[in-house]
Amino acid sequence: MNDQTSSRAPSTRDASAPTPTSDSSLAWSDARLLGFTPMDDVHKEFYALALRLVTCSDASAAEAVEQFEAHAISHFGQEDEWMRSTNFPPRDCHVDEHAAVLKSIGEVKQAVAQGNAGAELVRTIGLALFDWFPGHADYLDSALAAWMTKLNMGGKPIVLRRTLD
Repeated sequence: MNDQTSSRAPSTRDASAPTPTSDSSLAWSDARLLGFTPMDDVHKEFYALALRLVTCSDASAAEAVEQFEAHAISHFGQEDEWMRSTNFPPRDCHVDEHAAVLKSIGEVKQAVAQGNAGAELVRTIGLALFDWFPGHADYLDSALAAWMTKLNMGGKPIVLRRTLD
């Protein structure tokens, strides 16, 4: 295959192999796919709601953090339940990261609700989430995605990605 052809062809990646962590884009891309559809779908929603944090105004900050917190509780709760119900071996660190993020979001939500903070703090935590998420997904979530796929399908996830010029 020549360079021109290979740059347009779909690529496959074993989901257990980490994606390079250089992708800290604020936009969802299929580079973030892990190959376990229920997880991939909720991760797309994570990106959309984290983007609302990053782009909020003082008038929309409280709503943005409220929506993100509701998402995170559901998102992390589902992953935590998968880990518990399937006896996923390395779950403790993963569950602890979820709890730490929820604690931080709760603190920001409380500060905004009390009038002690506004859009600047909400945007800051949004950017921090975009910095945190790729590493979390590449290492912790990808292992869980591989585990869940093996349990459900008997094999490893295969991810097809489009490479667009």
